[in-house]
Formats: sequence, C-alpha cells, structure tokens
Amino acid sequence: MRAVHDRSRGGGAHDRARHDRDQRERGRHDRPDADRRAVRSREAARGEEAGGVAQAGALEEGRGGAEAAQEAAQEAGEQEGDDEEEAGDEVTDVRYDEPPAPADLIAGEDVPLKDGRVVSVNPARPSDVLWSAAPERANVDRAVAAARAAAPAWAAWPLERRAEAIRVFRRSCEAHAAELAQVLLRETGKASWESTGEAGALAAKIDITLDPQTDQNWGLRRIAGYELELSGSKTAATWFRPHGVMAVFGPFNFPLHLPNGHIIPALLAGNTVVFKPSDKTPACGQLYARLLHDAMTEAGAPAGVVNLVHGDAENSAALAAHRDIDGVLFTGSWPVARKIMEQNLDHPGRIVALELGGSNPAVVMGDADLKQAAIEVVRCAFNTTGQRCTCTRRLIVENSVADRFFAAIVEAANALKIGKPDADPPSFMGPIITAGARDGAMEFLNRLTGAGGESLLAMTAPEDADGGYYVTPGIVRVPRFTAEGPSAGGSGYDAGCDEEVFGPLLRCTTVSTLDEAIEQANATRYGLAASIFTHSSEAIDRFRHEARAGCVNINCGTAGASSKLPFGGLGHSGNQRPAGSFALDYCAYPVASMSETSDAASLAPGMTFEDGWI
Repeated sequence: MRAVHDRSRGGGAHDRARHDRDQRERGRHDRPDADRRAVRSREAARGEEAGGVAQAGALEEGRGGAEAAQEAAQEAGEQEGDDEEEAGDEVTDVRYDEPPAPADLIAGEDVPLKDGRVVSVNPARPSDVLWSAAPERANVDRAVAAARAAAPAWAAWPLERRAEAIRVFRRSCEAHAAELAQVLLRETGKASWESTGEAGALAAKIDITLDPQTDQNWGLRRIAGYELELSGSKTAATWFRPHGVMAVFGPFNFPLHLPNGHIIPALLAGNTVVFKPSDKTPACGQLYARLLHDAMTEAGAPAGVVNLVHGDAENSAALAAHRDIDGVLFTGSWPVARKIMEQNLDHPGRIVALELGGSNPAVVMGDADLKQAAIEVVRCAFNTTGQRCTCTRRLIVENSVADRFFAAIVEAANALKIGKPDADPPSFMGPIITAGARDGAMEFLNRLTGAGGESLLAMTAPEDADGGYYVTPGIVRVPRFTAEGPSAGGSGYDAGCDEEVFGPLLRCTTVSTLDEAIEQANATRYGLAASIFTHSSEAIDRFRHEARAGCVNINCGTAGASSKLPFGGLGHSGNQRPAGSFALDYCAYPVASMSETSDAASLAPGMTFEDGWI
C-alpha cells in the first residue's frame, strides 16, 4: 500500500479559521461602504497573484505544470495581450481566499445560516471544516421572488450594457483567480495545477461568450438578432428574448467553471438567476455568487439579478419544481436529472438543459501511436481523481496490441503521483471528494472482480496522517461491455454493465475489428464523449459518423473540451441542449416579426373591401 506524498503547506485548524472569518465578517460590516469598496488597479492585482492567472484553463487539458495550463488557457480562448488596454481598470478589493460565513444571497443581501446538516470539509484533511449550515426552505421562495422582481429591469437593459456588466465580473475573476483557487483546492481536493486552472478559466469562458466575431459560431452572434427584406414592401426581423428566471444547479467536480458556463450566458441573454451550488462545495459556490453579485452591483444592475440558495435534496427539489421559474440549467447525474424531468412534465414551456455524465469509451486500434494513446488514456481516466464527466471509463483495444497496451497503462497508472493537493512538486491526483465516494469506487471494483472481471491494477486506500480520502487508480479487464445497467447484485451482476462511477477506475476489453470496436463503444446508455486512436482515415471517418456521443475526439483523450465548441451528450448524458459555445441557445428564444411598409394591403382571392366600409 502506498503512502500519500505529504508536502502540505498547512491549512490551520477549524476553530482558528472560523474565528478569523468571524472577525473579518464583523469588520466588513462595521466599516462604512466607502471603506469597504477600496480599489486597486489590475496591474497591482496581477503582481500580487504571482502569475496564477496566466495558468487559466488548465482544467481542460490536465497535463500539469505551467506549460499545460498555458496551453489549455489558449484553448479556452484567452489570448496574451488582449487585456493591456484595460490595465488601469479598478476592481473591488475583497478577499476571496477563505471560506465565507455560511449565508444565502437574496436580493443583494447576505442571509446568514445556522450551523447544521450540510457540512463541507477538506478532502485532504477532513478535520478542516470549511462550511457548515442548516439550509432554509423558505429562502428558496425568497430567492425566486427576488429574481422575478429584478427580471423586467434587467431584461430591459440593451445587450451591450449587460455585456459590459459581465466584463466587470470578468475583471474581478481575473484579479481574484489565485484566491479562488486556494478555496477550490481546499474544498475539492484538486491538485494545485487543476485548481489554478479552473479559477483562471472563469475569465476565459467570459471572453468566448462575449466574442463579437461574426465569422465564428460562438459569442454574441448567437443572440444578436437580424433584419432582412422580404418580397414587395415587407421587411422582417428576428430578435431574442430571455426566458425569465433561471435556476442553475452546480456540480462539485467543477464548482466554479461549470456553473459559470450556465450563468454567464443566462445573464447575457437577459435572464435573472437563482444559483444552487452542490452541497459538497458550498463555499466555492458562495464565493462565486458574491464575486458575481458585487460586480453586477458595481455595474449598476438591479438587486436580485443574481441570487444564491444553499441546500441538500429538499431545497434542490423545491427550486427545480418552483412554479415561478422559467428554466432549469442542471449539471450532475442522470438519476437526479430524471427527477428534474419528472418534476417539469407539466411545464412544457419551461426550458430544461441537462449536462450529465458519461460512460466514455476510448478505442485503440492496432495502427495507433501506442505511446500517445497510453498517455492520453491514463491522463483522461484518472485526472481529477476520475471525477470528470468526460473521464475515460471504458477502454477498447484491438487484440493485436492489447497485451502490450494493457501492460503499459498499468505501469503508467501505478507511477502517478498521488498526494496532497498543494504538494510541491505537484501531485497528479489529490483525494476523492468524500469518504463515501472512495468507498463506493472500491466497492464497485470489488463487484466487478466478483462478477468475473480480472484486476490488472488493484485500487487501494493509501494511509494518510491527516485522514485524507485518497484512493489509487484501479484497472479491471472485462469480457465485453453491455448497455444494460447493473442489477441489484449477486449472480446476475455483469462486469461489463453500464454504470458511471465517479472515481479513478478504468475497465478495458479487447476486440478484433473496427466494426466490433464501434459496437462496443456504443454499448452504453450514455453518450457524452468518445475517442479513437488510429492513423487510418477510413477508421476515423467511420468513428466520427457512427460513435454515439456529443464529443468525438481523434487521437486525443475523452477528457478535454473547448468552450469554443458545443458541449453536450445523448441519452443519459444530456437532452440535446449543448453547453459550451451553444449555451446561449437555451438561454433565450427567438421572436420572428414581419412588417408591412406600404399602406396598400393586398386582397386575397375571393376578398372584397369597399372604400366606404371604414
């Protein structure tokens, strides 16, 4: 059993952290508004953050280190030099490097919450309690009412004015990225390079959403509207209207980046928002909402444009089914998504966008670059401790190279550095989010081997002095994959069953032909991501057209996406409402209008109208 690499930089005891937060909150409320809104230039902010912002976007690629972070930031659309003309802009000087005192945010006001059943701890050091509160069911109604009250005024703002308000938020995201990354690291257990990448990606995502280019298929173009001339004296126009109040549900695995991908397009389109973060990452969600609200306030937006409610299943269900919302933007699991769909069966006019998980296949053919394929498969199966919706879950390898390839990925996975999120040099994997998630992943592996799967690399729980929820990668070989879900257990359990387990577990099998590889890749109820490794143009063309997935990658892994592209899946992975560059599409609806410029109305055949009739 491997011990966890412990090079922690510390974190402080819960009591001390809570005392410091209480002192800071009291001081913040005691100071006059003019003092609280002290500002600093962006240039100074950049210097204080020691280059952390420059690593924006590393979450998409996950290769670790500054090189990977820079590459991923560029993929997300953040270009060096774009912000030089804004270097003198000022941003509110608020600290975001500590978990906040638990509170909902309603109509611009913090509504404090008492200690209670929703508790968030540091997965690397569970004694470090970041957040604890008892959710208030009544606050769901209050938050929705606040969003409803603010909706008409916000929707009346011109598109460019709303865009400028979001640019204020972008500057705040950039200025506070390094601080947000620290709370993200503590609450999710992500390795430092991933935490820095996610925090920095907030600004990059906004850049893409606000992109005014007319020759690309993303950005403001998607809701800009247009006019044209019809035959005769008629003209036509199309414009876009917001839905109204959008309920946004965030996940724990990317508690900043993924909600941001829903919220920014929703606001830009003129909607107001009630945000419900994951009950596993409430501190990250609250800091994000506060940062966004402060930016909206600075831009002059109405109070209630952005609201936050915490909660567990009860509050989530109440918000998703609330009679006064107009849309649900959900990122999470299929079982919860199914409940949301059932709750909204009687609301056909309500937009529901589901961004769900996947049982993602990677196919390796005999002519592939095996080193490239092995690196990508291991990276995409195990980064973020296997807690990405796009992680490679199923590996399908052509028989001729299977033994060599399986041996290589076992060696590579066994060599991954598993350790403290803030280790230096950095870890590849930190802890998994909870003890329950760790135990569930290990139990699933045991069920697989008990049902005939062959363990190629055993999953273990390494010893850790701080009691962190660490787990090592596991690899299991199975006879075949099936689209059938898991049974209740016992003799009916199939090692190749279709199940998404969030954890560092990879199942693999072999095939003889491309036909069989595609059949096995499609042996799933999910359909988020798929990849193939081959040099055959014929195989690539067939896989692109026959793989049932919303993201189909060629000679690169499943766990990587660009915000310049649509992002969504089929089946249990989504409902044809792709996020990414297409997110604006589900945040507004088009209105078509025709106008007659002449007063000479034409009569249809069989019609008569005498001048004296009117």
